[in-house]
Amino acid sequence: MTQMDFAREGKITEAMEISAQKEGMASEFVRSEVARGRAVIPANVNHLNLNLSPIVIGKYFKTKVNANIGTSAVEPDVNEEIEKLNYVKKYGADTVMDLSTGGNLNEIRLSLISNSTIPLGTVPIYQVLVERKLIEDITEDDIISMIELQAQQGVDYMTLHAGLLRDFITLTKSRVTGIVSRGGSIIAQWMTIKGKENPIYTNFDKILSICKKYDVTISLGDGLRPGCIEDATDAAQLAELKVLAQLTKRAWEKGVQVMIEGPGHIPLHQIEFNIKIQQEWCNEAPFYVLGPLVTDVAPGYDHIASSIGAALAGWYGASLLCYITPKEHLGLPNPEDVKQGIIAYRIAAHAADIAKGLPGAKNWDLELSKARFNFNWIKQFELSIDPETARKYHDESLPEDPYKRAKFCSMCGPGFCSMRITQDMLKEFEETSTQI
Repeated sequence: MTQMDFAREGKITEAMEISAQKEGMASEFVRSEVARGRAVIPANVNHLNLNLSPIVIGKYFKTKVNANIGTSAVEPDVNEEIEKLNYVKKYGADTVMDLSTGGNLNEIRLSLISNSTIPLGTVPIYQVLVERKLIEDITEDDIISMIELQAQQGVDYMTLHAGLLRDFITLTKSRVTGIVSRGGSIIAQWMTIKGKENPIYTNFDKILSICKKYDVTISLGDGLRPGCIEDATDAAQLAELKVLAQLTKRAWEKGVQVMIEGPGHIPLHQIEFNIKIQQEWCNEAPFYVLGPLVTDVAPGYDHIASSIGAALAGWYGASLLCYITPKEHLGLPNPEDVKQGIIAYRIAAHAADIAKGLPGAKNWDLELSKARFNFNWIKQFELSIDPETARKYHDESLPEDPYKRAKFCSMCGPGFCSMRITQDMLKEFEETSTQI
């Protein structure tokens, strides 16, 4: 029984209750959205029984943020990945993906699962290639067996590039950046070498049985997502999306939860269309977007370039925003890069929740604004999305304790603070009105 199975039978599970409490919503609403397929609760039974604190992902809930971590063959340090995971939890990401390709992958994954109270995802084809070394040596059984192994280990959701069909490869020939998905490129080359159809697509029923057994949420991967804004919303991307819509229905028929992954690199004026077409074709299955980056000219600042697109995507209906760090396109992110990516995306997600009118979303902003006008610096720090940095920036110039009660900061000083001037003006106005 998956969370979707229980929901369809009218049963509210403990995972649904916990998720509802976090949202400040009724458990019945969570149940109905999961039953409908418009929301998912990624909760592998083996992780749920260990230490997982469930969450719900869907367009009518808080916009969630995913953080990618993982080793590479160049930097296979498991201890640094645990440190990154601690940053992920500290700075408030809702889910985490282990994209490791170097070191002992099973050891790394099990360590992360045992230390993660948030849903953890993977891309199984990565480990298949690491173990086989050559794409031509990968068998269909290798892929299915790896999916089952990772499901047994407790992985909550898996990116499976099932919609990239052999006929679609030719659609990428005119692209500027070709196929930029790592998993997508592996599958494409396998099909080219073997002269066969996508093995994840042809074995989808077997994979559904595995995912149902462990209640693994399938994240249908966008293997043909655009890698630059010039390639955005092209024939290859849309052809794959149509197949993902078909696979979503097949998964729902088996009671398997599904998310749809999306682009990528999309200019601002195309984001709304991309979200709406996914919601229409995929019957409102949760949309999990990477960024999207709205320009390609910001290496070193891609967390900013992409958070702009992420805020819009969340407003238009994306459910889960996959963060991008300053190291995107440049190197493997370190813990500080992870922090910067998470903070940028939490800002984007919250901005999206305000824009879409999520009940209570503005309350946080209202409380901070009141604290700001009242010069309650301590409360301002506490309410900040990153309290440590807010306090640090304030204290760089005014560190002494009395300045935590001062009616100015170092930007305006005591004579030019508009809020202090406003307060004095209002006080004078009130006194004058009383006298009259």
